[in-house]
Amino acid sequence: MNHVIVRYKVKPERAAENEELVRAVYAELHRVRPAGLRYATYRLEDGVSFVHVASTEGKRNPLTQLAAFERFLENIEERCDERPVVSPVSEIGSYGVEA
Repeated sequence: MNHVIVRYKVKPERAAENEELVRAVYAELHRVRPAGLRYATYRLEDGVSFVHVASTEGKRNPLTQLAAFERFLENIEERCDERPVVSPVSEIGSYGVEA
């Protein structure tokens, strides 16, 4: 399984818009139900920082096939105060989290 964490900070006036775009991705995920994907998004306490955690099987990321995810990526640079940083990570262990 491949794991990545993406962290970024949006402009305060764009936080609600970003959250709406993320929610649209989840709505499509619940409709499409792609196999081999574990995905979670968190909004940090400051209200403008977001963290996405994704785990995928194989080389293809099902997120990239979603129209809502494409809309989320459009203009992301304009929404951000701090650009997204993608960090591949290796799992050491987990508890209560589906692998």
